[in-house]
Amino acid sequence: MKKPSTNKQRRNSALPIDDSAAALRQRKRVPYEFVLDALTPLSPWTRPMFGCLAVYVGEKIVLFLRDKATNPADNGVWLATTAEHHDSLRRDFPSMRSIGLLDKRITGWQVIPADAFDFEEAALRACELVVAGDPRIGKVPASRRTSGSKQKASRR
Repeated sequence: MKKPSTNKQRRNSALPIDDSAAALRQRKRVPYEFVLDALTPLSPWTRPMFGCLAVYVGEKIVLFLRDKATNPADNGVWLATTAEHHDSLRRDFPSMRSIGLLDKRITGWQVIPADAFDFEEAALRACELVVAGDPRIGKVPASRRTSGSKQKASRR
């Protein structure tokens, strides 16, 4: 049989939350918030990922916003694209390059580096392309649920 709680226990459970604990739960600041402002017509949504912020429009991941102390050369606006679009995107974004953190020579992700001389202008231009529906930017991420259901179906 469970022991009834004492008045002391009940009082403690009604105490206000410690301010330091509430501060820990506050969200980090949004890096390059002007990017989200530029995408407002599309109702973007975000998701924290790897200490950064993934930006989605509908079901597509379109951008990744990174501003971290580690590997600052890769800070900036990451474009979700494919290798086939690199050359044409590089004509639009001369400072764009592959991401060093990903340890691959060529990746689907490309970065407009935060330390580029035209960073804000280039990031806003990328947003314009996303708003215009440019097929070079954006990917539908592979869903774990989809891959899991395919595996179950193949076992049958």
